[in-house]
Amino acid sequence: LMKFLSWLILSSPYVTSLMSASNHASVKLPPPIVYTIAGSDSGGGAGIQADLHAIQSFGCHGCSAVTCLTAQNSCGVTEVHTPPPSFLLAQLQALQSDMPPRSIKVGMLATSELAEAVGSFLKEISSSSRKPWVVVDPVMISTSGHKLIDDEAKNTMIEKVFPYTDVLTPNKFEAEALLGRKLETPVDVEKGAQEILAMGVQSVLIKGGHSLVEKDSQELDVNNNIKTRYSKDINATLGFAQDYFLSRVAPHNGEPRLCDSNRGVWIRTDRYDSKHTHGTGCTLSSAIASALALGHQRCEVTAEKQGATRAIQPLDACCLAKAYVTAGIGCGQGLGKGPGPVVHKQGFPSTCQHFPFIALEPSASDILEFRAMKAHSLDNLKAASSGKSLTPVLGSILPIVDTVEWVERLSQTPGITDIQLRIKGETEPAKILQRIQLCQEKCRLAGIRLWINDYWEEAIQGGCFGVHLGQEDLAKCADRGGLKALCNANLALGISTHSYGELAAALAVKPSYISLGPIFETQSKKVLFDPQGLQILNKWRELIDSEIPLVAIGNIGDADTAKQVKDAGADCAAVIGAITKADNIEAAVAALNEAMS
Repeated sequence: LMKFLSWLILSSPYVTSLMSASNHASVKLPPPIVYTIAGSDSGGGAGIQADLHAIQSFGCHGCSAVTCLTAQNSCGVTEVHTPPPSFLLAQLQALQSDMPPRSIKVGMLATSELAEAVGSFLKEISSSSRKPWVVVDPVMISTSGHKLIDDEAKNTMIEKVFPYTDVLTPNKFEAEALLGRKLETPVDVEKGAQEILAMGVQSVLIKGGHSLVEKDSQELDVNNNIKTRYSKDINATLGFAQDYFLSRVAPHNGEPRLCDSNRGVWIRTDRYDSKHTHGTGCTLSSAIASALALGHQRCEVTAEKQGATRAIQPLDACCLAKAYVTAGIGCGQGLGKGPGPVVHKQGFPSTCQHFPFIALEPSASDILEFRAMKAHSLDNLKAASSGKSLTPVLGSILPIVDTVEWVERLSQTPGITDIQLRIKGETEPAKILQRIQLCQEKCRLAGIRLWINDYWEEAIQGGCFGVHLGQEDLAKCADRGGLKALCNANLALGISTHSYGELAAALAVKPSYISLGPIFETQSKKVLFDPQGLQILNKWRELIDSEIPLVAIGNIGDADTAKQVKDAGADCAAVIGAITKADNIEAAVAALNEAMS
């Protein structure tokens, strides 16, 4: 009887729905633990004080091991006290025994002995079963160019700490000190990064929005005034803050992408002309460590998949950290007589204003801009129909099909304005072009915009409206000069994204729309990324300019699901089975459009 009652209760629709909801509920996780091994700034603007602010802003828990105590304010440092290495190790051992880290940020190591102690700790913890990420900010020379540690400490850091470093974040002066020469051009920086990798680190971010603006405060003119020496490329980058990232390994298992850090990536944001930049290096490295810790934790969680968070690798972390620091500089203010600190009130990056993009040409000040599209809305439709706006409005749904027959059928279906053709199983260029031309003619006659997936050259030849590129095909297109060809042909461009680094790559060309996927698990194509979920979709809407439509894709199988992605911030739903498997295509299209309105 008891077994029967148990079966009856568990089989009831109400209990089953509760269990299903529980399985899909948001998983409450403890904040990931991040260590900061750095000096204390009594002024509160840099060092462990800045580190802990940044770590908390990213939703992590910060633990600190102090390498030195400074007496300083906004005007400068008056005294430094360095504790014995044994006490530093005691701090780290106490933390490790109870609160193991997911990532570690290493800052100022003022003496050779301290560098050796930290190196021994990193060697031990790197062999643990749950190896943490290690981010090292080699605090050797300040942003203004002042030397902070001696050569012996620098050499010990290279020998003992660098071999366990996942991301090294030197500013321009520190990179020059490591290399023993000046860096004055993009080529200098790129070659320098390769040489720094040879010192044992896994990846390097050479910081400095002024990296092409050489300032030497020790050089005086004939009138004894400070002379500022500019590199020949200053006019190309003035107004931008850009850093160079290079890694010895590619974080991607597929074909090359623009955001693959082993090919070298320039990360760019607008530059604030502000003196309130105290603690930028500390903040950046701690933000990188925190972002990596979030991804590290999510990789162990299977109940709730957030693709972009689980996919965080060093470049993704650098993009997030740069957005965070840029926002902090933008609202910086003085607190004393000297430069003020980076502000930490903004939390996890959540605005398009500060999120970086990848600069395809580091010496170029302009970027490609593709044919603009407006998001589907009543106001935009009225403006377009009345002639007040010449910018086309992207449909609220984007059907994706693979045959001429489906294109013809959908081109006659009310409520469809855009169709994407994804050709499968055909490799002969002549047949691919013929299929595209047939589809384009049917769309032209019906007044429908045709988007071609991947085959950009054939799309140009066929006179199509637009092209949709995945990240691998975006890289191929860019490497062959295809982006300029698409621009010259006035084709619209949509780009797929799955990670923060891929988003930065998409923003590099200001596309007509950006898609994110898969939102939900899908079997329509093999993907290398986990489902994103609605929370990440909402984050994408925050990080993308509202002028660029956001397209959601991935198992949006009915109107109810479409309504969910609309509420999360999507402007358009890319759909496959919701239409191609529908019993009544016209009714399915009408329901999807209503859900997305």
